[in-house]
Amino acid sequence: MTSFDTSSPQLNVWRAMLALAVVFVMLATTGWTALRTHRESGELQASRDKWTHGSLHGLRLPDPEADPARLTRFFVSLSAQDRSRLAHRYPLAVGNMNGAPVSLRYQANHLALEQQRAVERERMHDSRLSAAGQQDAGRRMHRYESLLTPGRQILSFDPSGTGRISEVFGDLAKAQRISVVVPGVDTDLLTFQKTNRPYTAPVGMAKALYAAERTAAPKTRTAVIAWADYTSPDGLGVDAATGARAAEGSLRLNALLRALPGRAPVSMFCHSYGSVLCGVAAHGMPGRVADIAVAASPGMRVSRAADLDTTARVWAMRDATDWIQDVPYLELGGLGHGADPVASGFGARVLSARDAQGHAGYFTPGTDSLRNLADIGTGAYDSVTCAGESDMCRAGLGATTTARRA
Repeated sequence: MTSFDTSSPQLNVWRAMLALAVVFVMLATTGWTALRTHRESGELQASRDKWTHGSLHGLRLPDPEADPARLTRFFVSLSAQDRSRLAHRYPLAVGNMNGAPVSLRYQANHLALEQQRAVERERMHDSRLSAAGQQDAGRRMHRYESLLTPGRQILSFDPSGTGRISEVFGDLAKAQRISVVVPGVDTDLLTFQKTNRPYTAPVGMAKALYAAERTAAPKTRTAVIAWADYTSPDGLGVDAATGARAAEGSLRLNALLRALPGRAPVSMFCHSYGSVLCGVAAHGMPGRVADIAVAASPGMRVSRAADLDTTARVWAMRDATDWIQDVPYLELGGLGHGADPVASGFGARVLSARDAQGHAGYFTPGTDSLRNLADIGTGAYDSVTCAGESDMCRAGLGATTTARRA
C-alpha cells in the first residue's frame, strides 16, 4: 500500500480522480437532461416591447434597460397620476424595472399578479389541458392568490416557465441596513414559500432573518429581500455542478443591487448554490455591499476569498450535519465550484452554525446560524459567534460595529 503525504501531488491526483468519478455518477443518475435552456419571459418581454414602442403625452418612453439612475430621474419627473398610468399600461415592465420607485413596482406587480391569476383560473377549466396541466394551473393560481395578500411587497415577478420572483420585508426605501437572501437549487414560483418546513424556502428564510434582525437591533430600520429572481438549477444535476446558472443570475442580482434606493449598507446571505451565484457576482457588486455571508456552500468558484475581488467582508458557515461537506471542493473543466469557503486557507470569517440541523436549517429560529446572520445584517459584528469557540472571525473588526444586540 502506498502512503501519501497530505500535500503530495499523488494525493491531489487521487482527489481529482475521485471528484470526476463523483461527477460522472451524478450525471449517470440524474441524466444530462437536467440541462435546461434559459427561456426569456414571453409575458415580460411582451410588456417591455410595448413599453419600448409606447409614449406618454406624445413623448417616447426611456429604454427599460437604461441605467437605473436615468430611470429614477424619469419617474421622479412624473406626476403620481402618470406613474400609476404607466404601471397599469405596462405592469410587468414597470414591476421589473430597476430604477422605478419601489412602491410603484409593488403596485405594478400586484396588477400583473391579478392578471396572471385570471389566466390560471381559466386554465384550470380548460378542457384542452390534461388533468396534470389543470392541476398545475390550480397550484399557480393559488400561489398568485397568496402573493396578492394585502401587505405583501413584490419587488419583481416573471410568470414564464417555472417563474421568478422577489419580495421585500420592511421599508426598503427608509432602511438603514438592507439584507438580500439568495437561495439555491429548486427555487421557483411554487417553492418560493412553503407551509411545511417554511424556513427552507426563500420567504421563510427572509421572514426569519427580518424578525431576528429586529430582535438583535430593534432601533435599526432594516429591510430584507427574498430574492428568487433567477433561474436556479433543477435538482442536483449538471446545472448544479456548473456555474452557468450562477453566471446568468449574477447579472440580474447586480442589476438589482445597483438600483436599490438610498445608501444603506447591504449584506448578502447566500445559501447553497446561491453562494455560487454570489461568488460569481462578487466582483461586480456595488461598493455599498458590506458583507457576503455564505451558508452550506459547495464553493464560490474561487480558490481564496481574496480572489472574489470585493471589499465586502466574506463570512462562511457550515453545520456539522450538512451533507454538502462531502462534495469535492475543486473545479475541473467547469465542473465543481472551487475551494471550501469554511476551510482555513480560504480566508473567510468562519461562523458558528450550531443547531442548524442539516443542509436547509440555517434560517431556523433559535439557531446560532440565524443569530449570526442577523448580527451581520444589523452590523453588530462584535456580537457574532465564531466556529470552534474561537474569536478568529472577529479579528480586526474592533469598534466598527453600527448596531449591538439589545
